[in-house]
Amino acid sequence: MARYSRVQVIQQIHDQGMMPLFYHPDVEKGKNVLKAVYEGGGRLLEFTNRGDFAHEVFGILVKYASAELPGMVIGAGSIHDAGTASLYMQLGANFIVSHAINPEVAKVCNRRKVLWSPGCGSATEIANAEEMGADIVKVFPGNTLGPGFISAVLGPSPWSSIMPTGGVSPTEENLRGWFDAGVVCVGMGSKLISKEILQHGKYDQLKEKVSETLELIQKIKGNA
Repeated sequence: MARYSRVQVIQQIHDQGMMPLFYHPDVEKGKNVLKAVYEGGGRLLEFTNRGDFAHEVFGILVKYASAELPGMVIGAGSIHDAGTASLYMQLGANFIVSHAINPEVAKVCNRRKVLWSPGCGSATEIANAEEMGADIVKVFPGNTLGPGFISAVLGPSPWSSIMPTGGVSPTEENLRGWFDAGVVCVGMGSKLISKEILQHGKYDQLKEKVSETLELIQKIKGNA
């Protein structure tokens, strides 16, 4: 069951401005990543459903965060169907992220009042997702669509809340491009939680990187 309401999660996404995302089958590595993100100031994390028994790892990480990392909001990504969404919500997912629009996923998330963020690649898809109850839409793939797409979409529909994933890196130039275009948050995977960090256990480096990136985002947003 989700520990945080949809409204709380939406506010945290807007406030933090960055959604770290990763997958790894090793539970201990997952705990170390969670702890590093948390100690770096992050209070959001998307665990992607990209391997066998991923849901089992996810369940353990949620329990770990509940016991050791107060205020940490964990959700599940790469969710393709309603059954998988229901499974992850039962394990404690506070939000569900998909790579595409699936009305059945929207239905089960709305029934449980859990934030659903589907991947969209056009103005029509964004409008359709919002009609299905998506408060924050994921623009994917961000590296193909770019900031220009987002600013163009927000022109006629400034009420949209957009979070790009793909093509986001923790540099001022890259982040400024996205936030100047009007995004509320950016999803960041391997550019933040790199294979090197996971392979060699450089969790202090990850902690520092998260802290620096969050500070940079607040500066760009004018809050620092």
